[in-house]
Amino acid sequence: MKLKRVLSGIIGLPIVALILIYGNIYVIDVVFSVVAIIAIHEYFNSFKKEFKPVKWLGYVACILIAVIHIIPKEYLLFTAALTLSLIVAILFIKVIGSNMKTTILDIMITLFGICYITFFLSFIPLLYGMENGKYLIWFILIAAWGTDTCAYLVGCKFGKHKFTKISPKKSKEGCIGGTLGAVIIGVIYAICINKFAGIEISWIYIAGITFVLSILSQIGDLAASTIKRTAGIKDFGNLIPGHGGMLDRIDSIIFIAPFAYFLLNLII
Repeated sequence: MKLKRVLSGIIGLPIVALILIYGNIYVIDVVFSVVAIIAIHEYFNSFKKEFKPVKWLGYVACILIAVIHIIPKEYLLFTAALTLSLIVAILFIKVIGSNMKTTILDIMITLFGICYITFFLSFIPLLYGMENGKYLIWFILIAAWGTDTCAYLVGCKFGKHKFTKISPKKSKEGCIGGTLGAVIIGVIYAICINKFAGIEISWIYIAGITFVLSILSQIGDLAASTIKRTAGIKDFGNLIPGHGGMLDRIDSIIFIAPFAYFLLNLII
């Protein structure tokens, strides 16, 4: 399992890097629209034994990520509010039209999935579309995957005190080491892009932002674990060997995306 996990990382990270480095805003929109569709499909399937989420509506919401930068920026808030209102209305129409064969719990699971996966994930292409977005987007990956990797390494070496029953393998030492490691990587990255890309970002601010994002990424990981425990599953899927499904791999990224967007906007 560890070998599969490492090999998946070795293969997957260069692919992600190539897309983020050589893509443009429209490519990124489409890529994350596809990622959202896969993730929400895994989410819906985790509840299929007991509930009947309105899957097609979730998929349509994910497709809308692909047109984020086609919509004029001044109409984004209006479009988001209108879309959410329509989604809620359609869900209740579904309940009424099915004579409650589609239940309130079904539409609650659907709406939560759309907000949790589609809405949160949409902030990644929004961040990418900002000035210097190609560089800023990496702070999300550093905070999420940097925390995960450092926490794993520190936890394996020094982990003695269990952190929570939600995820028994996590240790307090690993959580602390993950955050410290992510902050160090984030500061080094900020210094590098300041020097080589001509960007002026305070590494002190970045240290603070990465610290916050790292904590949130661990909350996001535990949030996904609570969903899996509620659904009675170990992983959301088996798409990525050693990691599980798409949602297993990006759960912390999804959770911190909106916070990264707003925090980085404060210093740019």
